[in-house]
Amino acid sequence: MLGDKLGEEMGKVTVRRVLSCQGAGPMMETSFQAEGSILGVGHRTTGTYTSTMRADGSLFGSGQGVVMNVEGGAASWTGQGVGLIGKDGSVKYRGAIFYQTAFPKWARLNGVAAMFEYDVDSQGNTKAQMWEWK
Repeated sequence: MLGDKLGEEMGKVTVRRVLSCQGAGPMMETSFQAEGSILGVGHRTTGTYTSTMRADGSLFGSGQGVVMNVEGGAASWTGQGVGLIGKDGSVKYRGAIFYQTAFPKWARLNGVAAMFEYDVDSQGNTKAQMWEWK
C-alpha cells in the first residue's frame, strides 16, 4: 500500500545514448538532472538509467543516481521500473527506488522502498513523484 509522499522533482534529460543490444531488444542510456524536494529538503538529482525495449513494446529500466541537498547532505539511489512509450514519444515509468544516505533528515529513506512515477515528455522534460511503500 502506498504511504506518505516522500518527494517530487522536475528536470531535463541531458544525454541519450544508444547501447549494444546484446541479444535483447533495443537499449538506450539516458542521463538527467532534476530539482525538487525530498522530505521537505530541497535537492538536485543527477541520474542515469538504461532502458531495454521488450518484445511487447514495453520498457524495462534500471538506474542509479546521486541526490545533493541544499543543506549539504547527500544520498545515492538505485531503482528499477517498467515503462510505456506514448505516441508522441513521451515515456511513463513506474517502479521502485532505494536510497542510501547518512544525512539525518533523510535517514528514514534508508529503510523504505520508494515507489515512483517518472514521466518524460517528448521534449525531454522530466517529472517524478515518490511515495513510501508500506
